[in-house]
Amino acid sequence: MVMATVLYPGTRESHFDFGYYLHHHIPLVKDRLQEFGLDSVRLLRGTVSFEGGAHFFEVIGQLMFPSLQHLQSALAQHGPEIIADIPNFTDVQPIIQIDEPL
Repeated sequence: MVMATVLYPGTRESHFDFGYYLHHHIPLVKDRLQEFGLDSVRLLRGTVSFEGGAHFFEVIGQLMFPSLQHLQSALAQHGPEIIADIPNFTDVQPIIQIDEPL
C-alpha cells in the first residue's frame, strides 16, 4: 500500500471553502481515481496545535492506493484536472508527499 498525503497549510490570511472541498472536490477525486485503485480517502481538519496554538494545516487528505504504480497512473491521467480545481476552494498551495504505512 502507498498513501498520497495532501497537506493544506492554514494561516490567518488563507481561505478554505470546506463546502466546495467536501461536496465537489473530494467527489471529483474519488470519481477520477477509483478506476486506478483508489482504496480509501481519509480527511482530517486541523483544529489546534499540540501546544494549544494555531493549527498548522487546515486539512490533511490521505489517499490510499495498492501501489506506487497505481498512484502514478492515476495522477498521470487525472492529476492536472484535480490540481486545476484547487483554486476553487483555497488560495494556498498544498504540500503533497508519498507515504508508506509501517
